[in-house]
Amino acid sequence: MSIEVIAFDADDTLWHNESIYVEAQTQFKQLLAHYHSPEWIDEHLYQTEMRNLAHFGYGIKSFALSMIETAVELTEGQIIGADIQKIIDITKAMLAADVDLLDHVADTLANLQDVYTLMVITKGDLRDQELKIARSGLASHFRYVEIVSEKSPDSYAAILRRYDIEPAQFLMIGNSLRSDILPVLELGASAVYVPHQLTWVHETGDTPVGEQPGYYEIEHLGQLPELLKSLDR
Repeated sequence: MSIEVIAFDADDTLWHNESIYVEAQTQFKQLLAHYHSPEWIDEHLYQTEMRNLAHFGYGIKSFALSMIETAVELTEGQIIGADIQKIIDITKAMLAADVDLLDHVADTLANLQDVYTLMVITKGDLRDQELKIARSGLASHFRYVEIVSEKSPDSYAAILRRYDIEPAQFLMIGNSLRSDILPVLELGASAVYVPHQLTWVHETGDTPVGEQPGYYEIEHLGQLPELLKSLDR
């Protein structure tokens, strides 16, 4: 059975995203520099983010709450209101950041949309993700958009059932082994890993070893059409 539906992750697959978090975290560490070392701030913030995933999910607003909680804890409650306002300002700048497409994205989607059914499957804050898709200029390429709270085998299976897609017909493209690749392979579908130069440590995973059926890796999305041609052959 040939591939009929191609789904794309959004952040750091279609456009740059992690760089926005890196810049925000740099500003956050500067704000708390007279309290702790950058390394300890990084570690504590990450631990706070992991604790808060169950409460706030993914996205910039969740990250903002984790920054505020970390600032309160690392300053033993001594952080002043003006510094809390600075964290809020950092968050607003993240939300307003330009949607900067990765190389080859626009051309590749334009080439594929008449041949395949294209989807976006992304996770995070609903409003933020909807706005980024709209501002990206890419929305017209996609027949379906799914914004989920988590990318797990169950969530992917639910999407396939919703659109009556057989796993053998489905291909997922993304930069996160943990979220975009491994859960899809578990369902018996195919996945293409496109590494990004910046990937949040929480989204890393072990690359499938050996001849894993359905697993492919390319350097950038410009190589996707040729890969698809080889699969058809």
